[in-house]
Amino acid sequence: MVESQRPSPEEIILYAKDPETKIATITFNRPEFLNAPISAARLRYADLLHAATVDDDVKVVVIRGVGDDFGSGADLPEFMEGQVSPDFRLAELRLENDGIRYPPKGSFRYGATISAWFANPQAGNRALQDFRKISIVEAKGYCYGWHFYQAADADLVISSDDALFGHPSFRYYGWGPRMWTWVQTMGLRKFQEMVFTGRPFTAEEMFQCNFLNKVVPREQLEAEVQKYALACARNRPTDTVFMQKMFFEVVKQYQGEYMGSLLSAFFESMGSHIHYDADDLQMGDAIDHGLSDAVKDNDSKFPPGFRLSKSSRTRNG
Repeated sequence: MVESQRPSPEEIILYAKDPETKIATITFNRPEFLNAPISAARLRYADLLHAATVDDDVKVVVIRGVGDDFGSGADLPEFMEGQVSPDFRLAELRLENDGIRYPPKGSFRYGATISAWFANPQAGNRALQDFRKISIVEAKGYCYGWHFYQAADADLVISSDDALFGHPSFRYYGWGPRMWTWVQTMGLRKFQEMVFTGRPFTAEEMFQCNFLNKVVPREQLEAEVQKYALACARNRPTDTVFMQKMFFEVVKQYQGEYMGSLLSAFFESMGSHIHYDADDLQMGDAIDHGLSDAVKDNDSKFPPGFRLSKSSRTRNG
């Protein structure tokens, strides 16, 4: 899809607030593409969270998606278009093309510049980490990739019982910018299983991993999230919440949260130096021959319960 055909960031990321309850809502609104945000939408998301941190009308932010899914990750076709567009890369870095020359392909900085940027809250990947109010993610359907980052960084996650969690990158690349946090949230043994097999985990499994606060039937999800949001908004003063979030931030930094993001970014930046085995999915070839078909073909090589696609998980193959 060319850039002119993509919806605007304001159309993809909706925002509303209720000053009376002090509950704001960020809604991912691109259900026909499984709520995939374009890069500009991720920047808008970061800006909205930064503004809500300051806004005295906001105490709790609920983050949800339109349609059947929370979201399946970022807009990968757009990201791959950026591989050949310096202007796209600069825009994602919040820079204008004003005589700035992006590092060339083949240099370490070509990938590392973007990968390191993903550790910055302004980039929209770990923006919830710096959010100083209470955040609640309403998870359902797919919760993959970039959306999985948001669930891991949220204060509370309420999920429908049909949700699937994971990162497709473990199948087609091997890294994710928030891996350190996932280890700490899920536990080493279970997260290693997710990474090494690439399989998504069910809501029940994620609840057992202490990743989720509660799992409910899909038809009860919105009401349950609203119940939690109202309880959080009515509990202690906003100043107290701000102080509590600073305390939890100190704990996370003591555990190395930001260092972990930088470390993940370093390894992710080295992807071009990977030597592939003969039958591995290679992103360059997949893009040249059709990314969607290549990903589906790769998914079919796994046992049904290990597949990323909900429809493929119900088929033997």
